[in-house]
Amino acid sequence: MLTKVINIILALLFVSFVSVQFDDPDPLLWVVIYTNMVVICAWSAFRLPNRYWIWLTGIGYLIYAIVLFPGAMDWFKSPDRSLLFDDLAKMQFPYIEETREFLGLVISLVVLAWQQWRRRV
Repeated sequence: MLTKVINIILALLFVSFVSVQFDDPDPLLWVVIYTNMVVICAWSAFRLPNRYWIWLTGIGYLIYAIVLFPGAMDWFKSPDRSLLFDDLAKMQFPYIEETREFLGLVISLVVLAWQQWRRRV
């Protein structure tokens, strides 16, 4: 019962992520990424999703996170890390958008890892 509630909450969280992607520089990609997570979490609330889908999604997200990792490191090395939350900073510093995307992928990967772990329990 608890995992069902957690999965519903996660699905709603990813729905909220989808809803803020429409003003993103690359909205279609991120709507697909987060909608996929909504489907996985909603499906997991009622039964276990296909493990190959989880693995394929995880591998794809991990590869993309590795591509974005240098931008996240630039943000981490920057003197003003609060720029991550500044809407205008993404136009001044390309690494801000890359870091936001990287963190979204990390959140997704953590949820996918939990889903895969849950399959084994």
